[in-house]
Amino acid sequence: MAGLSLTALPAAAQSPAPAIGAPNELPPVAVTVPVTTPAACDCSSCQFDFSKVPPARPHPRPGYFTISPTGCGYYSFLDMLQGNCREKPPIMPYGNFGFYQPSFFDSDFRYLDKPDNKQHDYMDPLKRMRLGDNWLLSTGGQSWFRQMNEVDRQFSTGNDSYGLLRSRLYGDLWYKDQVRFFAEFLYADAFWHDVNPAPIDINRSDFLNLFVEFKTIEVDGAPVNVRVGRQEMLFGSQRLISTLDWANTRRTFQGVRAYRTEEHFDVDLFWVQPVVVDRNSFDSVDNNQNFAGIWTTYKPRKGTAVDLYYLMLDNTNNVARGSGGVTQGFTAHTIGTRYSGDCNHVLWDFEGMLQLGEWANQDLVAGAATAGLGYHFADAPMNPQFWVYYDWASGESTPGAGGTRSTFQQLFPFGHYYFGFLDLVGRQNIQDVSCQTVFYPAPWVTGIVQFHRFWLAEAGDALYNAAGRAIRNDPTGSSGRDVGCELDLVLSFHLSAHSDFLLGYSKLYRGDFIQNTGPAVSPELFYVQYGYRW
Repeated sequence: MAGLSLTALPAAAQSPAPAIGAPNELPPVAVTVPVTTPAACDCSSCQFDFSKVPPARPHPRPGYFTISPTGCGYYSFLDMLQGNCREKPPIMPYGNFGFYQPSFFDSDFRYLDKPDNKQHDYMDPLKRMRLGDNWLLSTGGQSWFRQMNEVDRQFSTGNDSYGLLRSRLYGDLWYKDQVRFFAEFLYADAFWHDVNPAPIDINRSDFLNLFVEFKTIEVDGAPVNVRVGRQEMLFGSQRLISTLDWANTRRTFQGVRAYRTEEHFDVDLFWVQPVVVDRNSFDSVDNNQNFAGIWTTYKPRKGTAVDLYYLMLDNTNNVARGSGGVTQGFTAHTIGTRYSGDCNHVLWDFEGMLQLGEWANQDLVAGAATAGLGYHFADAPMNPQFWVYYDWASGESTPGAGGTRSTFQQLFPFGHYYFGFLDLVGRQNIQDVSCQTVFYPAPWVTGIVQFHRFWLAEAGDALYNAAGRAIRNDPTGSSGRDVGCELDLVLSFHLSAHSDFLLGYSKLYRGDFIQNTGPAVSPELFYVQYGYRW
């Protein structure tokens, strides 16, 4: 505020002064008129604070989780070439391994906005771009090429050598923290197949994710966001719900999801329908399947989590074979819990699932359980970690007989990760004792050795593959339960902040069940993959 005195104006602008001594006249008075001057505008104060956008949560640890190297070292092949020895690991929102299960919309690049950030990259300008004061735009993507060579594919006598190409491109637009628009394009193709490609190999030009998200209310200071549209989902260990990153097409759903994230407690509620891949036209949902649930996660401290969940899958397609050969739909209600974490170099992972419902004209009563213990040799060379697991999923002694079905229904899992990379075994009618060793010859090189010993839970039930399809069976049970052993070897090279190279080899050594139920084969897989993310 400022004052302006009339007596200070130039003489020509003032009223004439009255004569001194004139009757009934007052002495001259100075009059001050207030004038408002606009305050200086601080443009930075007009911009919305995006420091909490998106409301990111740490990615849940899967089974066989690892603890990456820390301390001074080279964290990529490029670092080693440039002599860039870092004091600690760089922030890597996309991870440092050839596969990346989480969705791009959950990647956290907020570190770029911190005033003290010293980590810079030539792709940074594509992230967290301000459009005016209230809009935030990010983009990115991934491309990979994988060469596969399969011997005795899916327990057949046929071999196949082929290439897989996948490209993804996304755009992520926020208006303040109120509304979000996310779209992710996918192109996946396969080349040089000697047999028919798998359904998950090809999906030419489609949307992997396409949704709008709204902030609704706040509960104890944490927002509740509602997401509507096509969206990937990943929860907990991924034993029941996963994006299935191994697949060339990944897995996605369409529907509604509400979620709340805070430091110690996360809640998710959803109703979705699975999206069916159509390689020749745009994908659509399976209207005969409805998948709903609630997933809660309590995090008492960093790295430790307790999951409690309820999931319902209602499938009215005629895919369930019940008593007397009747084929109808099914409804599976799954209640489960998981406790995982690490303390003083000891690693643990326990999960149990109970399943109830209807299977065609039978009652469904089934279950599955996992127990894993590991140890991190933090002070040993190559930062080794060792795990031992036991997995069990129920089967049925005489399928289709009686009024109860007891074979576990595995829902939408990351089976490839848990029951061998050959994808010959799924979480149904199975017992598996496995061990895994992870080591780091250098901070940018990850080696994995995994070994499985498989038995059927019930000799009269089938062996189900990673997709849940019965591929070998002997209803008499006379072929025994010994499926065999599988060895998986993986080497991943983190070449730069954006690129990775992967080598893998897997082999199944057949047991009596495989020997007696069809071609006596021992499948093998060798693959190489190069991927680039930006």
